[in-house]
Amino acid sequence: MADSLIYRELGGPSRRFWSLLALLAVPLALGAVAYFYMEHYGHIVTGMDNQIVWGMPHVFAVFLVVAATGALNIAMAASVFGKPVYRPVAPLSALVSLALLVGGLALLMLDLGRSDRMIVAITQLNPASLFARRVIFYDGYMVSVGVYLWFLLERRMNRYIRPAAIVAFLWQLLLITSTGLEFGFNFRAAYDSVLYAPMFIAFAAAYGTAVLVLILFAVCSWEERPVAEALLRRFKNLLGIAVGASLFFAVLFLSSKYELARSRDVARFLLFDGGVYTALLWLGQLVIGCIVPLALLVRSQFSRSALAAACALVVLGGLAQMYVTLIGGQAYPQILFPGMVETSSFFDGEIHPYTPSLVEVLLGLGGMALAAAIIAVALRALALLPTRLEVPAEPQA
Repeated sequence: MADSLIYRELGGPSRRFWSLLALLAVPLALGAVAYFYMEHYGHIVTGMDNQIVWGMPHVFAVFLVVAATGALNIAMAASVFGKPVYRPVAPLSALVSLALLVGGLALLMLDLGRSDRMIVAITQLNPASLFARRVIFYDGYMVSVGVYLWFLLERRMNRYIRPAAIVAFLWQLLLITSTGLEFGFNFRAAYDSVLYAPMFIAFAAAYGTAVLVLILFAVCSWEERPVAEALLRRFKNLLGIAVGASLFFAVLFLSSKYELARSRDVARFLLFDGGVYTALLWLGQLVIGCIVPLALLVRSQFSRSALAAACALVVLGGLAQMYVTLIGGQAYPQILFPGMVETSSFFDGEIHPYTPSLVEVLLGLGGMALAAAIIAVALRALALLPTRLEVPAEPQA
């Protein structure tokens, strides 16, 4: 039974753990240096300009935020939908969700250009702006998931786990839907589609599950905690469904863009004429991120190495998808007056070039290292995983 599971902290020699933190401190330090360099000299040292205002740090940040909401799915399956098979991994699921969100929000804040004015955005909200309302969504999500994790760990509060999980689940839907609609309500030609909401829900499920499984493999191999093959098969099936849904909505989105006359040009740009964006769309998002992982996951013979490879490919494909969505969507010229010819000295009708700078990449990797460091420290300090990851018996009807 799930209640008989013995949870304990991440073990292993202290020297080995401190070596891990020292390793993570390298990208963290480089990310801090990159931030202060950008803060001192301005965004002129990056590849961003007045046309490309969301650069490489946003690619990492949005990926982390999207993956954070999806990583909570396992915990919600256990506590909201009554699937005890996922109960042993529920605390880890909540922790990974919080850590990924903190890493993504840190990148969003540090990439603003004037991060010292973030307090203004927090204290003076514009209720008519979806961007501003997302501050409330982020805060509510972190509080609800934090309370849910506390109830999981505190035996006296176990009776309130389900109500807390329902609140966290509702905030999860609110956050990922608003993240998709942030693009769907954008007037740029590459966005401007309500399909972004369900598409991002599917992306979140795929990216979050992939990251969670990779972390689970890493943690269990750290001190050789056994993981039941039946549990990994469940993860394989969930990931396969999420990746299949991601592929379906991506194809549906691109097809809808191509079928509509007003957006056919941008669809042709992304699918055929976009250069690096076309390559990343086909090779990165669709082939590496969807088709190959699906081929690995639908095999009848189960393999842990195939599951790990599929998860890694989904993460790589997710980063490629975010690059195409964020950078490619901005590179395509804005259509200010549909059906009219526009001429000015402000790059009207031109595909805008963008080359990520080293400081942008270092800042993005620093955000991912921050999320990894939070997970490592929390696992060392808190009893979040059972000594043996087995599948609990299903309750009898």
